[in-house]
Amino acid sequence: MSDSNPQSGSPDKEPASEAQAAQNALGNTERAGTTTTPEAPGSQPKPSLGRLFLDNLWAANTFTVTLLSLVLAIVVGAVLMIVSDPDVLHTYTYITARPADALNSSWTLVSEAYANLFKGSIFDPEAFSGWMNGSNGWQAVLAPISETLTYAAPLVFTGLAVALAFRGGLFNIGAQGQATIGVILAALAGFLLPLPPGLHLLVAVLAGALGGAIWGFIPGILKARAGAHEVINTIMLNYVATYFLTWLIVQNGVQDPTRTDAISKAVDTSAQLPRLLGDNLRVHAGILLAVLATWAVAWLLNRSTLGFELRAVGANPDAARTAGISVTRTYILIMVFSGILAGLGGSNMVLGSTASALTPLVVAQIGFDGILVALLGRVKPWGVLLAALLFGALQAGGNRMQSYSGISLELVTVLQALIVIFIAAPALVKAIFQLRAARAARLQTSLAKGW
Repeated sequence: MSDSNPQSGSPDKEPASEAQAAQNALGNTERAGTTTTPEAPGSQPKPSLGRLFLDNLWAANTFTVTLLSLVLAIVVGAVLMIVSDPDVLHTYTYITARPADALNSSWTLVSEAYANLFKGSIFDPEAFSGWMNGSNGWQAVLAPISETLTYAAPLVFTGLAVALAFRGGLFNIGAQGQATIGVILAALAGFLLPLPPGLHLLVAVLAGALGGAIWGFIPGILKARAGAHEVINTIMLNYVATYFLTWLIVQNGVQDPTRTDAISKAVDTSAQLPRLLGDNLRVHAGILLAVLATWAVAWLLNRSTLGFELRAVGANPDAARTAGISVTRTYILIMVFSGILAGLGGSNMVLGSTASALTPLVVAQIGFDGILVALLGRVKPWGVLLAALLFGALQAGGNRMQSYSGISLELVTVLQALIVIFIAAPALVKAIFQLRAARAARLQTSLAKGW
């Protein structure tokens, strides 16, 4: 019996010549896009480590899409700065005559704005130089980070509140209302209860968590028992909480007796969160509680039985019910835990350094911003923490950008919205930057399932 030749189509044919075999091998190598190094029969060449890194980096994975979304938001923000500045826009009327004027003025405006954004949120080289030569103290160096952490602390809690509900298959729009009830009970405990330091702070923090839990329990029980949609219930409860706060502030025993406007008594110093870097910097212990809450939520979701049940109900409530998991109980617990987190975020607003008394706007928009933070963080606990830090940096740096560059603070809100829009549309980011389609398709599928 004769041996079969791999270069011939049949063992009955004559073996190919040496030249033909070499030519066929070269053609196969060129079609495969590999080197001319001979490979063993049936094996494929392995790409280099550098090639694998580049392929994975330029694929539509979570990190790449998030990073490129930031880049796109920065670019669009720069365009908005240019078109909103009349002096810079005027240079474009004669761009064909003197293009350098338009380019230089645009670069000056955008670079100064983003430089002030960086200096106000992360690091100011001038403050560092002043500290080195003795013209200012170390507090000026840490002031940008302090402001970023101060703004980020409550956003971590509300972001976790929304993310936790997402993982359980619920869309908690009510973090704003839950934070409002949390800030109310925290403040009432802060100036109505005469307790010693330490215990007073603990009671005030727990009161804020209790307020959020109560406001989360209501839509949770309605969803579990009556099938009422949580989005409608939480939106309505947001209004109830807001108007309740407005009414409560002007009541006797709550309103500051020395004021005629809508403001409550100040929270006692014994109930305020301690500042971490001295009285001159606003960052307080709330950021430490935020990190602890992030770890607790991550452990709950990934390490506990309750977290497994929560994720199972979020993935498929019918299958979870068939497996013996109480969907009703899980829905209630999800909303209660979400409310606790949002209530802690609200208590940060009045027990921390942001405010020391109740006002109609004391909660600001931390509940609604928490939705953006949760989306940006891919509803993952540690991702939410990083997203909150980014939003805190945008808020802190936006204040300096407005003061030093004359850029409207609303542009920061536009940047936040653009970031979320691009992240929520991975197909758009893939099309703009020509990312690998296979990985993008997988990411798009995961987004469609609620991340």
